[in-house]
Amino acid sequence: MEPQLLHGVTDSVATVVIRHPAKRNAMTADMWRSLPPLLDRLAADPDVRALVLTGEGGTFCAGADISTLRESPDEAQGLAVDAEEALAAFPKPTLAAVRGHCVGGGSQLAAACDLRFAEEGALFGVTPAKLGIVYPASSTRRLVSLVGPATAKYLLFSGELIDAERALRTGLVDEVLPEGELDKRVTEFARILVSRSQLTQAAAKEFANGRTDRDTHWAEQARGSGDTAEGVAAFLERRPPRFTWTTSG
Repeated sequence: MEPQLLHGVTDSVATVVIRHPAKRNAMTADMWRSLPPLLDRLAADPDVRALVLTGEGGTFCAGADISTLRESPDEAQGLAVDAEEALAAFPKPTLAAVRGHCVGGGSQLAAACDLRFAEEGALFGVTPAKLGIVYPASSTRRLVSLVGPATAKYLLFSGELIDAERALRTGLVDEVLPEGELDKRVTEFARILVSRSQLTQAAAKEFANGRTDRDTHWAEQARGSGDTAEGVAAFLERRPPRFTWTTSG
């Protein structure tokens, strides 16, 4: 099977699947290159209100295909960072659904998602110290923002793997599900995400990511959107709200 990123959209949720079974879903150079334009297309799709990233089978992603590092380590790292930043910049909520190994570049991608749900038995590792690689500054800062400097140093200095329970305690993941229940929970939570106000989500994502120059923009969007009036009316009338604001408008 050719290494590739599969994707589809169901019930307003885009799902991107990392597929490279011969190497535990390791990312090739072509896979890194293909992710940013794929995300651009999904972001522009008005039917997409949330995105789930996962791996095919029992593994999320074992990192970068090491053969690409032998050929050109700087180019390979640049491709990984470009893909990570594109995922972090996706304007709608993103959720990594992790089972099995989530290591190296896999951890970069998971960390770039807004949320991470893991199945019991998942293993996480940030492994550049095993290869003599300087982990990118942007990736390091993102990791520190999730787990704090002490845990980030533990992961980066040692390259050791941690289990899902420790990942949960340190903030690397948000929920841990029993074996066999991850897909059900991800589907359930994605349904919640797509039912909520995109206006609230988009503004909250920017604010949480540290952007400080768009307060006025979001106040204007809120005044003109009608989402607040609809949300209040729906609450008082005890019905589901019908929010209309979208990231494209």
